[in-house]
Amino acid sequence: MLRIGLTGGIGSGKSTAAAAFGALGAHVVDADRVAREVVAPGTPGLAQVVERFGPDVLLPDGSLDRPALGRVVFGDRAALRDLEAVTHPRIRERTTELFAAAPDGAVVLHDMPLVVEQGSVGEYHLVVVVGAGERTRLRRLVEDRGMREEDARARIASQADDDARRAAADVWLDNEGTREALEQAVRRTWHERVEPFADNLRTRTRSRLLAPVLTPPDPAWPDAAARLLARVRHAVGDRAASLHHVGSTAVPGLLAKDVIDLQVGVRDLSAADDPAFVEALAGAGFPRVEGNDADVGHDGPVWAKRFHGSCDPGRVAHVHVREVGAPGWTFALRFRDWLRAEPAEREDYAASKTALAARLATTEEYAEAKEPWFADAYGRCRAWAERTGWQPPGT
Repeated sequence: MLRIGLTGGIGSGKSTAAAAFGALGAHVVDADRVAREVVAPGTPGLAQVVERFGPDVLLPDGSLDRPALGRVVFGDRAALRDLEAVTHPRIRERTTELFAAAPDGAVVLHDMPLVVEQGSVGEYHLVVVVGAGERTRLRRLVEDRGMREEDARARIASQADDDARRAAADVWLDNEGTREALEQAVRRTWHERVEPFADNLRTRTRSRLLAPVLTPPDPAWPDAAARLLARVRHAVGDRAASLHHVGSTAVPGLLAKDVIDLQVGVRDLSAADDPAFVEALAGAGFPRVEGNDADVGHDGPVWAKRFHGSCDPGRVAHVHVREVGAPGWTFALRFRDWLRAEPAEREDYAASKTALAARLATTEEYAEAKEPWFADAYGRCRAWAERTGWQPPGT
């Protein structure tokens, strides 16, 4: 099952996008609908809401007066917490039931307004954000929904801003234009990313960068790494003793292959071979890679690790599982921090990579050809660490 979190600010057009995904075959779970179900007339949830907030939050027919309740809790953090204590456990339980009811191999799209606000990026294989500027959303809320402008502004201000949403977005669907343009963007996302991602997840196939194509430094790389690390953490929990973004994309200003490298530290490497650990990562979209298809590079016996790749065709990623404190684990962090701290070394590494990428056809050849540079750089990196008193992060 491929899990997609669909989100966006109020007035962004998220519901239109959800309907378009549903028409393409996604199994849609609507968080707002679930939230209404758990406080429908006759439910224990509604009884508890009335017990806490009084009968004034009911309509004459006995159903919940949502605007009235909204006025009570809006701006009152204690009241909002009380409401969430009633509704959130019921919403989670019902959502879990709906996810479980989806057919095997389905694409389940969770139409969820608060993915960013609740920090739930790690629960999904992919987060899709429908984006529109504040002025556009304000106009839609006032003209299309009949909201008062001051109420619309307050609702917009209470939600996450666009910077936070962009950081959470694997896919950003711009919706400043027409409904048709948004639906076309949904179809393109479905065919180019969602369908192949679902196929890869089902067959446990990793996405790959076949040629050593270098790209300029991308300021979005750290956010992409943070999303992937959140998914790893959600999958394996405290079996991961440490989680870090490593490799060239973790070094600001360094050109690199568009591949995110993650390092998962375990207390003992045998934990990485536990079938439950391997399956948890695979289910999160990071299948184990074995044999000749495994990662290549300076990881000989003393650098022992386990290697996983990402199923996402739109985001090639490598997951290196190493024992905390082992030479390979330490070097990955030290090397990253050394390049961050030493511009001359960073430039030398970039020049070496550029020369190799220009004459080699495959990533395997490229990785092997870098070994002499790494062998020479290892001593300089170690000397820098001794001179500066460097220690691994968190120690």
